[in-house]
Amino acid sequence: MRSRSLAVAIASLLAPIAAQANTIAVLQGLDKTTARVSKFDAPVDQSVRFGTLVITVRACDKKPPEEEPNTAAFLVIDEVRPGNASSVETKRVFSGWMFASSPAVSALEDPIYDINVLDCKTDTTSAPANPSVGK
Repeated sequence: MRSRSLAVAIASLLAPIAAQANTIAVLQGLDKTTARVSKFDAPVDQSVRFGTLVITVRACDKKPPEEEPNTAAFLVIDEVRPGNASSVETKRVFSGWMFASSPAVSALEDPIYDINVLDCKTDTTSAPANPSVGK
């Protein structure tokens, strides 16, 4: 009996982790040089590309419908540029929370790209998402 209650307790602790594993942030990117706007999905803890940016969503939080709407995602954004010879230079350009309701509060400051959080959703399929988007 005690092992069953322990199993139930562990399952309840792991449920949010399992739910987050299938969480997807819906992002919107703007390439300012071409004026092209792209909407794309970014699964939590998987990197996606938009132009020269590599975007990794670390968390995505969406409030339930009965609460005040406020969707937020913690993003890590790196810029990848060709370096010397066959090397690649990576520069961290953003790390922090972005809010769908007020994107200017915490925004990526980049001369070429804008990235905004639109929504968080749960993946209902087990098929892997397309990890490469954009340019």
